[in-house]
Amino acid sequence: MEATINSTDRPVIEAVPGRIPDAPALATPGGFDLRALPPGFHDDPYPVYRDLRETAPLHVMANGSLFLTRHADCVAVYRDAARFSSDKRVEFGPKYGKGTPLFAHHTTSLVFNDPPLHTRVRRLIAGALTARAVADMEAGLVRLVDGLLDTAETQGRFDLIEDFAAAIPVDVIGNLLGVPRGEREPLRGWSLAILGALEPTLTPEQQAAGNTAVVAFLAYLEHLVADRRRAPGDPARDVLTRLIQGEGDERLSEAELLQNCIFILNAGHETTTNLIGNALVALLDWPQARAALAAEPGLMKTAVEEFLRFESSNQLSNRMTTAAAEIGGRVFPAGTSVTLCIGAANRDPAVFAEPDRLDLARWPNRHLAFGFGVHQCAGLAVARLEGQIAIGRFLARFPHYRLDGVPVRGGRARFRGFLSVPVAAV
Repeated sequence: MEATINSTDRPVIEAVPGRIPDAPALATPGGFDLRALPPGFHDDPYPVYRDLRETAPLHVMANGSLFLTRHADCVAVYRDAARFSSDKRVEFGPKYGKGTPLFAHHTTSLVFNDPPLHTRVRRLIAGALTARAVADMEAGLVRLVDGLLDTAETQGRFDLIEDFAAAIPVDVIGNLLGVPRGEREPLRGWSLAILGALEPTLTPEQQAAGNTAVVAFLAYLEHLVADRRRAPGDPARDVLTRLIQGEGDERLSEAELLQNCIFILNAGHETTTNLIGNALVALLDWPQARAALAAEPGLMKTAVEEFLRFESSNQLSNRMTTAAAEIGGRVFPAGTSVTLCIGAANRDPAVFAEPDRLDLARWPNRHLAFGFGVHQCAGLAVARLEGQIAIGRFLARFPHYRLDGVPVRGGRARFRGFLSVPVAAV
């Protein structure tokens, strides 16, 4: 992101919490376990993260896996891709069962792989998401957002997630993959089911829903890919055509191609939906920040970075040590499972002044919402553009919007967002 506000001359935004007061710690650090979360954790995990960061930053959970909450430790792990592997075959075998659709998907997709597969797929995707290609999306994105806002204004009362935030990334990614508009309705449901299966604990119902979604999605993609082979798009704009054609002598196998199409939807859908929804709810909780942003739209670029930091869409990332590795002054053996808590790192006072305050002019903002290093999100420029346009145009149209019911959290530890936020368009 280009810096537009220097630390010496940036405007100061005094934001005071509105609806949500500071919450007490929910659990003692020594007893924290992702598989047995304390009551209230999904509503506000940050007191728990704070306690862990202060008293047990290298916390070993009951199953022997490591939970990291300091920004510096997370960055160190992200930097060392050789010693901290993203490959999930060892972890996901017992979780899903080898041979299941979920295992096949999550062990083939870009995010859960190391080079050379990761390098090949990332290069192909990034080649279709150049700065020019992203800039060309802006006009269509504005039309989409304005159309959604027109409908919301007519209705007066609508759901911020279902009727607005979730509709935007599905449309954008549908365009990138060339999914016909009339065939996009199942995409969100498939994505939620597949990503829901990444939670630390799974019910049989969640696992069954995830497997069913992978099978249905693959069946749909087989037809879409066959159509695209017959009638290719512009590989500089059409991600699916670019993945099919490959680059040079490199080609993806059919399984790699199909599974990474699923990944592209999942990666861009859930996180961007949460960015938009979390941001607009946060502005309700911080009314002075909301007023400042409405009065000064030029803050939008730094505001989006702050929303990403303050309520990170993706709260957790995982690695496994391939050899003995040092983290935070301690050495852990090969085969150690490591959870990087992005949500905690993004509120580390060693990096962010007043980390629990929403500061829309915060700069620099070294958040980890998009990851870091070789696995940094390939679509971050698209997500930023979606956030800036969606939040900015929503606030310009409805500067006094308010809740018109009780928001419903997604109830997940990994992906932080809302399932429903009823609002009145005023």
